[in-house]
Amino acid sequence: MPRWKPAKTKKSAKKRFKITATGKVVHYGAGKRHLLGNKSSKQKRRMSRKRAMSETHQRHVTDVMPFSHRG
Repeated sequence: MPRWKPAKTKKSAKKRFKITATGKVVHYGAGKRHLLGNKSSKQKRRMSRKRAMSETHQRHVTDVMPFSHRG
């Protein structure tokens, strides 16, 4: 009979996402790595900010980070 495995945090998710005190998932947006010469300063500035993840995708992140939130 297989042994029960304890819950573990997915290290890749830990590096990419942060869960706030209110339970929201925050992440950096994509598109700030290369080909920046043809993007406006406003666009680059907005891409460098942290963004709140949609509630649809929050569940996926909180599933792989079991110790980072309550409930």
